[in-house]
Amino acid sequence: MTDDSGPSADHYFTARPASAAERRPLVVRLAGREVEVEVAGGVFSPGRLDLGTQVLLRSVPELPAPDAGDHDVLDLGCGWGPVALTMALESPAATVWAVDVNERALDLVRRNSERLGATNVRAVTPDEVPAEVTFSAIWSNPPIRVGKETLHAMLLHWLLRLAPGASAHLVVQRNLGADSLARWLTEQLAGPMPGALVRRAASAKGFRVLEVARPAAP
Repeated sequence: MTDDSGPSADHYFTARPASAAERRPLVVRLAGREVEVEVAGGVFSPGRLDLGTQVLLRSVPELPAPDAGDHDVLDLGCGWGPVALTMALESPAATVWAVDVNERALDLVRRNSERLGATNVRAVTPDEVPAEVTFSAIWSNPPIRVGKETLHAMLLHWLLRLAPGASAHLVVQRNLGADSLARWLTEQLAGPMPGALVRRAASAKGFRVLEVARPAAP
């Protein structure tokens, strides 16, 4: 996730699940309602709903309608779960894959999903997502500070799993290279995803929301 609170990327890497003494409640607004979740140190933005995620959630389009049938959506770099929980609450028919390498974050997502009755969330490491799964939407506040090489490899891997006609929305701080990332994605996707559209979907509070749209099947 794009950390607007400091330079450390420690929250991205694997940590043991938080103990009961380390977990604490936090009231946040997700999917149009006030909810109480659990957070803990050692994950991204443990004391609040960070500004980048707020900008992302205000900018994304609606998920496929409930009558669209089963579909899979992805929160890449889920942290304690605000994006995945929003997806789950807004689209109960979807299977929401909350992906992170931080075991503490995944434990919190599972606890928060149970707390909110979001039974459609799957909080997993990247390797636990079945290879055949494609996504009708990807929403992400990606971990920019893990380094360009790691970030680029991660984004290409998951963006290429967009279903035909689907879009990803990524929030990135302007001063951390949002515009250069958009140009890089345009160049890199031209071969494996012909006709892909990369554009700035929104801009607010020093953040850009980038949309990556895969063309529909012919």
